[in-house]
Amino acid sequence: METLLLVLAILCGAAGIVGCVLPALLGPPIAWFGLLLVQWAIHPFSITLLVVTAAISILILLFDFYLPVWTARRFGATKQGIRGSIIGMVLGIFFTPLGMIAGLIAGSIIGDLIAGQNVSQATKSASGTFLGTLLTIGVKLIWCSILFWFIISRIFSAAFPSFSIFG
Repeated sequence: METLLLVLAILCGAAGIVGCVLPALLGPPIAWFGLLLVQWAIHPFSITLLVVTAAISILILLFDFYLPVWTARRFGATKQGIRGSIIGMVLGIFFTPLGMIAGLIAGSIIGDLIAGQNVSQATKSASGTFLGTLLTIGVKLIWCSILFWFIISRIFSAAFPSFSIFG
């Protein structure tokens, strides 16, 4: 059972990293669940670490939902432009990752043009949406990589007790 939990923990960590790019997967919570699986299997983490990492994962998840909208608004996006970017990104999932980026930008521009903005304004707001999305992807990738490192390093430390990664 322990081995199954540890394999699932590694898969959750990897899925968390993939989830940083795919909007259908919530990367940080999935990666954090990998930490929880390690906890259940070999009990290496303190409760404080689990609570703090859970809180950070939730904050990053909220950040992921609000930062692209905030940057889009700062760059002049309309509601239609924001909706268009979401629709474009979802449609672009089938052509990941370039399709998602192209869909995000095209959807934002089309939505803003429908809302009555000129091409220059629509392009500016699309760049804000794109910037916000890139920032959230970067933050999620960094965080999920940290969580994945915790998972792998604790499993490695449990397998080879004489070699301690944490000093």
